[in-house]
Amino acid sequence: MTDAVLLPEGGAAQRPVHGARGGSAFAGTDWLAEERPVALEFNGISHAVMLATPLDLEDFALGFALSEGIVDAPADVRGIEARHDARGTTVSLEIAARCMARLKERRRSLAGRTGCGLCGTESLEQVERALPPLPAPDAGAALARAALRRAMQELPALQALQQATGAVHAAGWCGPDGAVRLMREDVGRHNALDKLIGAMAASGIGESERARGFIAVTSRASFEMVHKVVAARVPVLAAVSAATTLAADLAQRLGLSLAGFVRHDNLVIYAGGERLAGGHHGS
Repeated sequence: MTDAVLLPEGGAAQRPVHGARGGSAFAGTDWLAEERPVALEFNGISHAVMLATPLDLEDFALGFALSEGIVDAPADVRGIEARHDARGTTVSLEIAARCMARLKERRRSLAGRTGCGLCGTESLEQVERALPPLPAPDAGAALARAALRRAMQELPALQALQQATGAVHAAGWCGPDGAVRLMREDVGRHNALDKLIGAMAASGIGESERARGFIAVTSRASFEMVHKVVAARVPVLAAVSAATTLAADLAQRLGLSLAGFVRHDNLVIYAGGERLAGGHHGS
């Protein structure tokens, strides 16, 4: 059982449980991942409510604002404040007036983002926000497949919440050698990715550095995960599970290198194999 002092406050809580292990009955307590409604407000107007782990909420709010195109840069966010009550948490962001005007033009309901990133979208035109394709890779700058493997091997040891609860996803920012440099966890895979994108922005990781590394996620690669990674201007996404058809097609169209089933010495390349040393489409 994971020691409580190793867990970040607010990430997990103990609950009484009973059942069977190894054919023998047991009763005791166990750690469960925290899941709370988290509402995001922009300039006082409620925009989205997600079920999320109430950790790294400033990273979450900033990353969501960036990955959704609500703001263009961290400087467009003038302040972030979290308020907690018995019902959940409200995170209020003050953003630049031009960003707020743009948001009002394309506001949509996003309740339930953890289950389906497009639930509540009002029209097909809103499914895919226009994004510029990623730049073509530089000659001789391909990532070694061993870097993807190293990242997936490092992530589990960094996931304190996952070790304790078995119920959360992680997203990690990795250098070209595969070392995990930043990691965030959440019960929702989209939330974990938004937290990571916010943490990268807050850490001042610029586009030139992003172009040399990659993001690794402990989930499948969905359409929206690809969309967020491209919005963050990171050229490679490695997932421990599969990609979907929409994710693979979007990655191909926007120039993202997308790999799934990255486990041990295995991987499946869905798009952009030229960025992975020795990788080609269909290999």
